[in-house]
Amino acid sequence: MRPFSYDVAPDAPAALRLGAAPGAQFLAGGTNLLDLMKIGVAQPAALVNIGPLRATHGSIEAEAGGLRLGALAHMAEAAEHPAVLRDYPAIAQSLKLAASQQLRNMATLGGNVLQRTRCNYFRDPSWRECNKREPGSGCAALHGVNRRLAVLGTSEHCIAHYPGDFANVLAALGAEVELLTEDGSTRRIPFEALHRLPGDRPDLETNLQAGELIAAFHVPAGPWTRRSLYLKIRDRESYDFAQASAAVALHIEDGVVRDARIGLGGVATKPWRAHAAEDALRGQPVDENVARAAAEAAFRDAVTHGENDFKPELGRRTLVRALLQAAAMEI
Repeated sequence: MRPFSYDVAPDAPAALRLGAAPGAQFLAGGTNLLDLMKIGVAQPAALVNIGPLRATHGSIEAEAGGLRLGALAHMAEAAEHPAVLRDYPAIAQSLKLAASQQLRNMATLGGNVLQRTRCNYFRDPSWRECNKREPGSGCAALHGVNRRLAVLGTSEHCIAHYPGDFANVLAALGAEVELLTEDGSTRRIPFEALHRLPGDRPDLETNLQAGELIAAFHVPAGPWTRRSLYLKIRDRESYDFAQASAAVALHIEDGVVRDARIGLGGVATKPWRAHAAEDALRGQPVDENVARAAAEAAFRDAVTHGENDFKPELGRRTLVRALLQAAAMEI
């Protein structure tokens, strides 16, 4: 591990000032960043501990208009919050399936959505070919070990997958991200706009500007949030990252889908909202044929690379199962 400076930010202005320094990274729960530092992938010049900001950016507030999740709230707090369990079950499920209880007690919501890929070549610095670590070096995964990697949103420069769970639900539910900026103001962006597709610059993973800090997530209320669930398919039920997952929220009236919100995980390079699948569901009853048509639409543009050839069909089956389960929910 290389030397780095360490500061504790007492408040948001100090955090933004310190975080704007070259090579600085924010430290909250540390469950992903410290791991990457230990294996030599992350090499920040400075760590800025933003733990003291929990007092102002760690609350969870549920109102008629929606849910506000402070970025420094712990995963466990959100997963166990009564309003989240009652009105946004997909959020609670995604958090509980994402990590062990010990990790959920430590990890923050803001840090969770910014976690890095689990691609073998990214996480092993002995492999030079990784455009995410060394732009222009190539992508060893294209013709290497890629069973877990993405089939949606890929490019010739990177097929690393986004490994998280909670973020897929935020994308599905049309959440917004509240950001604190270096000049002290705030701005909001759609959650879908937080992460970038790899394109020809896989090393640029988000649209956060230098020194910006995630303050909160805003999830709008809607008739679909109670009829929502998160289904995660993984190699090991005890604990593992998703091979495929589906976040589904449906508004059903008179047996017909009036609106649908769908997020996909384990199969894409970023938290993935399946707009084409949503369009295929609106105005239709949810039966197996309709669900399958929506799943086909979701994976129409999938591109595979050998070991992950099975993923589109696994993703389709996962989405069909999630849709049928959501339609059968009693709310």
